[in-house]
Amino acid sequence: MLERTAFPRQGFFAGNPALDRMAAGGVAIGMIVRVARTGEIARIASVTGQDFIFIDMQHALFSTETVGHIAQTALGCGITPLVRVRSVNDPDIAVLLDNGVTGIIFPDVNTPEEARACVQACKFPPLGRRSAAGGYPAFNTAAVPLADAIPLLNASTLVVCMVESRQAVENAEAIAAVPGVDVLHIGCNDLLIDMGKPGAFTDPALQDAIRKVIAACERQGKYAGLGGDKDRKRQGEYLRQGIRFTTMTSDAGFVVAGAAQCVEELRAAKP
Repeated sequence: MLERTAFPRQGFFAGNPALDRMAAGGVAIGMIVRVARTGEIARIASVTGQDFIFIDMQHALFSTETVGHIAQTALGCGITPLVRVRSVNDPDIAVLLDNGVTGIIFPDVNTPEEARACVQACKFPPLGRRSAAGGYPAFNTAAVPLADAIPLLNASTLVVCMVESRQAVENAEAIAAVPGVDVLHIGCNDLLIDMGKPGAFTDPALQDAIRKVIAACERQGKYAGLGGDKDRKRQGEYLRQGIRFTTMTSDAGFVVAGAAQCVEELRAAKP
């Protein structure tokens, strides 16, 4: 498990709390961020006991500068800032990693070749092709020698490959076997759409796919993740089956649910 490594008079190494949690045998829990535009969302995640935030640049409108500010707040309060990019070819991957983001979530990864491209975008040589910068936020912008910084950053940068198609499920073992991949994250909604069964979260075909991905991750020493199904009872069952990385719902989902409950209670209180 990665530890916060001190650099005297030079700051600290923030590490990756979500990866630490999984490495210790626990479950990394977080929320998707689609509405919030300030670092307060990271503080909310921290005070509610979450491990990461999943900033969605694939489906929501974020500037890289906004994401950088949120990510740096997350680093300061012990939350892992992850970003779902548009694809493995997203031109913003490097600048996001250089400015506070400590993990990239890649949508629709279907083959081991695509998974290798994901690793190359996130890791420094010899594992990948990431270019060196300086003053990394993970070290509180301290001038840590690259010989020390690169191994730590490689070890703490989370690479998440989303499984969102039948092809990806069939290739789960080969994707999980790619060095540098940390998590295979099942996107239930898109996977069900690909199966021709949108919204059918209890369908046996989806349940079989989930079990297959979990088994592949266990054999390859990787972590299985899952999102999209917001039913708490089923989420708990997936954790018992072996899911180790999960998104509960989005920030918007939490706001809507909480607001609806308050309104319902006040309406019921009217004489």
